[in-house]
Amino acid sequence: MRRVLPILHVLGLVVLIFAFTMLLPLAVAFIWQDAALYAYDEAFLITFTSGLLTWLFTRHKKRELQTRDGFLLVVLVWAVLPAFASLPLLFHLPDLSFTDAYFETASGLTTTGATVLVGLDALPPSINLWRHLLNWLGGMGIIVLAVAILPMLGIGGRQLFKAETPGPMKDSKLTPRIADTAKSLWLVYAGITLACILALKVAGMSWFDAVCHAFSAMGLGGFSTHDASVGFFNSPAIEAVLIVFMLFAAMNFATHFLAYRSRSLKAYRGDPEVMPMLALVVVSCIGCAFYIWQAGTYASYWTALRHVSFNLVSLATDCGFASVDFNQWPIFVPLWMLFLSCITVSSGSTGGGIKMIRSLLMFKQGQRELQRQIHPSAVLPIKLGGMPVSNQVAFAVQVFVMLYVNSIFALTMILVASGLDFLTSFSAIIACINNAGPGLNQVGPAANYIVLTDFQTWVCTFTMVLGRLELMTLFVLFTRTFWRA
Repeated sequence: MRRVLPILHVLGLVVLIFAFTMLLPLAVAFIWQDAALYAYDEAFLITFTSGLLTWLFTRHKKRELQTRDGFLLVVLVWAVLPAFASLPLLFHLPDLSFTDAYFETASGLTTTGATVLVGLDALPPSINLWRHLLNWLGGMGIIVLAVAILPMLGIGGRQLFKAETPGPMKDSKLTPRIADTAKSLWLVYAGITLACILALKVAGMSWFDAVCHAFSAMGLGGFSTHDASVGFFNSPAIEAVLIVFMLFAAMNFATHFLAYRSRSLKAYRGDPEVMPMLALVVVSCIGCAFYIWQAGTYASYWTALRHVSFNLVSLATDCGFASVDFNQWPIFVPLWMLFLSCITVSSGSTGGGIKMIRSLLMFKQGQRELQRQIHPSAVLPIKLGGMPVSNQVAFAVQVFVMLYVNSIFALTMILVASGLDFLTSFSAIIACINNAGPGLNQVGPAANYIVLTDFQTWVCTFTMVLGRLELMTLFVLFTRTFWRA
């Protein structure tokens, strides 16, 4: 318990900070006098008081966090914050169960974008804004935000940042101090978000829709203010803008920062993930559009290319917007889109899945092993971007992929055993572990996750958090070594 108290001290501070994020939808509810006004009063008071009391009662126990503390704190944050985030939904929608409310907010904070709500068009603006704000906050990670603030209060943040940031190479820094790194990432994130809002407004959205969809696009969260998602607008211009910004969000934000600081595109050329990601997406769009056009789904190839490009990029980047019901397309294309959601996005992005860098490392590792069959004694280093990659990183990637595949299999079997058909189960787990949103069949883009039982909903909730924390952060808590003194 003595070891847990300092972690609870920081957790209390994070909850305290999180309470202030509710002030934005509260202000919207007050200005527009929408029906959810009083929901935020109570939610803010409960969240603020809980965070303050936890912080005060443990204030004498604070210390510099160790590596294992960072892992436990990150898991606790991603488990606790959705519970507080669900309060406005529970107060405004009394018929909504805690299971569904927690799923909705966990989906928002993990940037999964899977929803159990219907009638989104009729929700109060503040509720819709709150859902999208969760996407935006979860995109870069509420922990990274806390890392930028906690050092000012005498609490070190390096362990938190290392546990939270995605990707296999977590020790690289943009600036000498970890707080400066977190602030730099957030500034880039906020700047691109602002550009997205303006572009969506010019493309034809209202200011409110532009803000909400920009939050979702940059967080790769996929929430929408409409049940029909982006299909509500039926606008090629809006779809084109979102494609561009979803691809931006799928790139490493460290690369965006370096490009901004150097005022040059060389950073993108030097990033080993950018060109493979873009090439994979472009080739897939062209090929899949041709496939469904030949299958007779659309009369025109250009219509097929428009719809395939938007929905494939959306799912491949783990965003989850939809403009049409791609569940009705020939099954090869939706399955290929789900596969892309596993491997496409870059490390250091707001997306999920294996990530492009791990995919490249696995491919190069496979090439090396094939060459060793012919030249057993040869020294064959793996290189990415001209730089050698240590065997330790390569082995860690192999373990990650093994855990990833085994987790998908085990969780899919659990859903199948609970009564779901295989395609729904498999696609739901893939979508949740990659934080991609819609799946296929019963959880396709024309439906949502409300069809699931409470047990199935909790399985998917666990899967979303597991994917957001990139497996290792959560699984390490189940090892005996972690809990040894």
